[in-house]
Order: sequence, then C-alpha cells, then structure tokens
Amino acid sequence: MSQPLITLDFLDKAPATEAPALPLDVRVSAATRTGRTRKLYIESYGCQMNFSDSEIVSSILADEGFDTTEDLAGADLVLLNTCSIREKAEQTVRMRLTQINSHKKRNPGMLVGVLGCMAERLKAKFLEEEKIVDLVVGPDAYRDLPQLISQVDGGQKAVNVLLSREETYADITPVRLNSNGVSAFISIMRGCDNMCSFCVVPFTRGRERSRDTHSILQEARDLVAAGYKEVTLLGQNVDSYKWASADGLEHVNFAQLLERVALVSAHLRVRFSTSHPKDITDEVLHTMARHDNICKYIHLPAQSGNSRVLELMNRTYDRPWYEERVAAIRRILGDDCAISTDMIAGFCSETEAEHQDTLSLIDHVQYDMAYMFFYSERPGTLAARKLADDVPLDVKKRRLQEIIDRQQAHSRARYERGVGRVHQVLVENFSKRSEEHLSGRNSQSQVVIFPKQNFQKGDYVNVLVTSTTGGALLGEAI
Repeated sequence: MSQPLITLDFLDKAPATEAPALPLDVRVSAATRTGRTRKLYIESYGCQMNFSDSEIVSSILADEGFDTTEDLAGADLVLLNTCSIREKAEQTVRMRLTQINSHKKRNPGMLVGVLGCMAERLKAKFLEEEKIVDLVVGPDAYRDLPQLISQVDGGQKAVNVLLSREETYADITPVRLNSNGVSAFISIMRGCDNMCSFCVVPFTRGRERSRDTHSILQEARDLVAAGYKEVTLLGQNVDSYKWASADGLEHVNFAQLLERVALVSAHLRVRFSTSHPKDITDEVLHTMARHDNICKYIHLPAQSGNSRVLELMNRTYDRPWYEERVAAIRRILGDDCAISTDMIAGFCSETEAEHQDTLSLIDHVQYDMAYMFFYSERPGTLAARKLADDVPLDVKKRRLQEIIDRQQAHSRARYERGVGRVHQVLVENFSKRSEEHLSGRNSQSQVVIFPKQNFQKGDYVNVLVTSTTGGALLGEAI
C-alpha cells in the first residue's frame, strides 16, 4: 500500500527558524475499498505511535462496517489522531478542524472526532465551548469507539478519555493503512513513567505497560508471512519494556525481546524507537551487535547538553552519563552506528553558556540527525506549574537556528562518510522525483536513491554510493 501524506497550506507558514526543525508529519490513511457501507477518513499527526494507533482504530471500525477513504468530502466519519507535544501541533489540528467543519456544513451527516493526545486535555473546549466535534476519544478508549459512534448517531455528543493501566490492544490485528507494504510498526508498550518536566505524554497516554511478548512475536511472524521486510518496535521508552507471564516463569526485558524478534527471520530488518538515555543498556547494544538484521540506528534524545538544565527537565541523567552511553554505543557498535536526538532550545532559565553546552554536545556526538524545537510551555506539566518560561521568544528562535545550523553540518558530514561505500538498501518506494529511480534506507536509516533497473519494492539491493545531496545518498546497484 502507499503511504499517503497530506500537505496543509498552513503548515507551510511557520516561521523560518522553526520550519527546518520538525515538520509536523501528517498522514491520511489509505483507502481499503472492500465494499463496506460507511466511509472512515483518518488523519494522523505527529509520532509513529499515532500512525500505529490509527491502524488499530481502522481495524476496530472495520468490524463495524467502515471502509477507510482518502476522500474527506465523501466520508461519513472523520477522525483526527492528534499530537500535543508542541503548541504548534495543537494549533495545526485546531485549524484543520475549522477546515473540516466547512465540509460538515455541506454534509450535515458527517461525524467529526478527535482521537489521541489532545483528547483528554481539550475535551471540554472541543465538545462544550467551541462545539466543533461530535466525539472525543483518548488513546486507551479505542475499543469503545463503536458504542461512542452509536451514541453520536443517536444525537448525543460522546467522550471517553479514561486512561488504563492494562490496555495494550495486543489482540487486535492492525489494518496496515500507514504502511508501504515493506515496513510496518509493532507497538510493544504504551505510556510513560518518566515525568519529564516539559512533557505531556504521561498525562495524555498514561503509565507504562508492556505488551505480551508472544503476541508481539506472532505479529512479527504474520508480517513476514504477508511479505513485509522490516518492523519498527514502538514505545515511548522501549528500553523499559518488561513483561512477565501470568505463572511468573517467564520474564522478558527489551534486549531479550529485541533478540527474539530478530530471530523471527534473518530477512526481517528490525528497528526500534524511542530509547531513553537512563535506560539503554549494554545488553541491548550487544544484542544489536550480534544480529545483522537489527538496524544500527539509535534515537537517543538528549534534550540539552547542560546538566543543570537536564535536572530542571527531570531527565534523571546528567551530561557525563549521556556521554558515557554514547561512548558505549561507539565501543560496542562502532562509529558507523547512527545516533539521532531531540534538542530543546530556550528551556526555562537556560543561559547563553548553557545553550553553548548544547552546541558542544552536538559537536561531541556528531549526530546523524536531530529533531529540534524551541521550548513551548505545555499546560499541566511540572515545568508549567513550577518553572518560569522566561527565555524571550526571539532568543529561543535564535538559539534554535544555531542548533539547526550546527546539526545540519554534522548531518551532511555523516552522509558524506557514506560516499564510496557499498550499502545494503531495502527498497521502499520510487524516488519522489522520478519513477526511474528507487528509494530505500540503509541500516543507519539514511535514504539511498538509485536507478531502478529490474529491482522493485521489498528487494534488498547492494548500492555503491557515489555522491550525496546532504539529505540522501545517490548511487548505482552492484
């Protein structure tokens, strides 16, 4: 299946200092067209977990007579699976709801709902004050969607934003709507216990709970049987995965789970996201080293390069700890293992010298890629309650731009290291610019583009890289 994206006009109007940081990923679920009578349109915003959740929602509603559609105007039910990680993400969703309601005026029978991380926080505004949606459903209440839709069909508004300590949706087979037919997501855990002072995730997704190991392995086997060549194990903090059988005889941590998934098939690539610096262990790194099919890429969010700021963020590690974890990655997996990060510019009380520490950490690690933001206060978080958002906006934006400029230089340098080497590439699709070229990723998650010849999606191809654009590697199959 394709992986449809939507471009919204207002997404292109962000300030220049913000645009290179992290464009808000927005995906429209692909159409299923199986002849069901009602049409479901889903837009998913933000993180990979949201895209995975939309596949679960589609599966639940397929049993209730819904096909998915890419045609907003012709939909019976429109759902936005939302992100609250930044203020800009929320603004984007609110503007999109305004656009969708213009369709609802032309089609009064259309139902509009908000799912995910914005649901709990803004349920009253959406339902009672602004009256712009018909239902609001939190990330642990998707099983309740059929009943909630019936409630709306009966003329009432509907809401369920209760969080759960048990829900993992382990028994639901996702409808792979956000997949390219080559790569798929497997959610292994939900929620987060870390309580970083800037983050809303513990409040919007609840406490950590890990999914049954055997259901994860079965999902991986089913994907291999269906022709998939790559899976990404998802969780807010995958390294804290821990599962025990009901009889207490079996205990599985993340390193052990990672190895079991890798052993499902030697031809199945395995990725994972996200790792927390306080939890990633040498056992995980040695597991990665033992298996060629576990991709050599680790997303290791630092957030800041200064220990005082990290303490204010409640990250529970300091800079020396973070640097030691990077050193362990380099020692066990080698310098070719890609490392990416998240960085926040202008957190509460951050000084100029502390900002320089972030720049020096970027230089020290030489990240392959980074998601970069300036700090935006999120209501309800510890930082919003106890810390002053006292760095002026113009200073935040200037510091963010300096972080972006520094990281772009390192990203280009890391891409240039790949020139002259042979890379094993898993073909994911045509190049965006030409159907005469194919596009895929290497183990380090770098994009590689090469002439298609007789190759096709899902093939592993050895590509000799001859040049780079700074954002992709270009080469020839050998």
